[in-house]
Amino acid sequence: MPDVMTRPAVPLDLRVPGRYHVVGVGGPGMSAIAHVLARMGHVTSGSDVRESSVLDRLRIAGVQVAVGHDPALVDDVDAVTASTAIPRSNVELRAAAAAGIPVLTRAGMLASICACARSVGVAGTHGKTTTTSMLALALVEAGIDPGFIIGGDVHEVGGGARWTGSSTFVVEADESDGTFLELPLGAAIVTNVDVDHLEHWGTFDAIVEGFDAFLAAVDGPRVVCVDDPVAARLGAKHGAITYGTDASADYRAVDVGSHQGELRFSIARRGEHLGEVRVPLRGVHNVRNATGVIALADVLGAPFAATVRALGRFGGVARRFDFRGTHDGITFVDDYAHIPTEIGAVLDAAADSSDGWKRIVAVFQPNRFRRMARLSDAYADCFGRADVVVITDIYPSGDAPIPGVTGKLVVDAVLDAHPDTRMVWLPARADLVEYLARELRDGDLCLSMGCGDVADLPSEVLAQLREGEGSSS
Repeated sequence: MPDVMTRPAVPLDLRVPGRYHVVGVGGPGMSAIAHVLARMGHVTSGSDVRESSVLDRLRIAGVQVAVGHDPALVDDVDAVTASTAIPRSNVELRAAAAAGIPVLTRAGMLASICACARSVGVAGTHGKTTTTSMLALALVEAGIDPGFIIGGDVHEVGGGARWTGSSTFVVEADESDGTFLELPLGAAIVTNVDVDHLEHWGTFDAIVEGFDAFLAAVDGPRVVCVDDPVAARLGAKHGAITYGTDASADYRAVDVGSHQGELRFSIARRGEHLGEVRVPLRGVHNVRNATGVIALADVLGAPFAATVRALGRFGGVARRFDFRGTHDGITFVDDYAHIPTEIGAVLDAAADSSDGWKRIVAVFQPNRFRRMARLSDAYADCFGRADVVVITDIYPSGDAPIPGVTGKLVVDAVLDAHPDTRMVWLPARADLVEYLARELRDGDLCLSMGCGDVADLPSEVLAQLREGEGSSS
């Protein structure tokens, strides 16, 4: 079947009122697009296969949402957009193509939104959602009042999208499918460059080339983390402003410490002491994220004091070291970490946080069969700060199963490298919940990680613990 997607040579002119339809509107990326289109004043509709709280929020925002796909939904619209997760055989996409209606990728529609303002992007293999959120809130505090699209719900906002009509727009620039190469940006941060999304890029060299092209296309200041060697090399090539903990950084975090879940450090700008910073997050990776925000906010004219105020009350992002509850001295935290560098950083943050947890029980749900087939060995060394490591089976994220590729590959990689690791392999969800309810005890941190339905695990274990408590009384 011919590809129904079109890529306009120039972005749509969204300054003119129009009618737009979003297929798969319940997904996090597409719901943000629909929210912003509606707030811009466009007649916006969308469809998805099932009801959800996301659809309810979109209806409140003025989006006309339908459950189920129907070719009639695209009648008389000016353009249709859909994520790459929507099959090209979708009846709405085919109806739009047959009628000559432009059908844009999410990247194409996001580029059209970005073209309506001076857009500032945050890119990087990991850390970009938190960094984008921090940057948006810092610019709000500075009175710049930006709109934004972020790949997660910001607790202070209750969502990940906002349109204000401001001349500044902040966007999470996603590399997973090459979206970031299509965005017209006037400034950008790159947090790091790591191995991921090989299903799109093929090789790490191709990922590096993608970030090289991304930085080359930015029409304005580039801010790059010098602590990451690949990002540092690309930043030097493109004359970027640097940040990090390394002594060479233009914006350097020094005297880094943490206490009871709060990071404390100072910022030096090219050797000049700017001031003290406190951020209610854990982990040196978030020191770097905050320092990158300070650097770009300063370049964009935001007062340092305003940025520090915003960082000091930053409530975090959903599924980034997200506290999910406690029971009988057991603490449940959930995190989106799903590649080795992220997992290691989250476990370091938990172990070094001064919260006093007696044990860290790490539960990891691998993601995508293709990723595990190629990268399972890379997980060998990332669980070192955990006292107990529990691995469950692979969350497919649309991937077709591959014979012999299961979460057991991660178990084998860890045990081959560290045979003394206390490792548990529980592919069945019911067995996983039962094991945790029995194993966890007072003083434990149960840290669930992954980008699939492991996000529901804390609630499931808490429910079983409370049920058991009730039955024993």
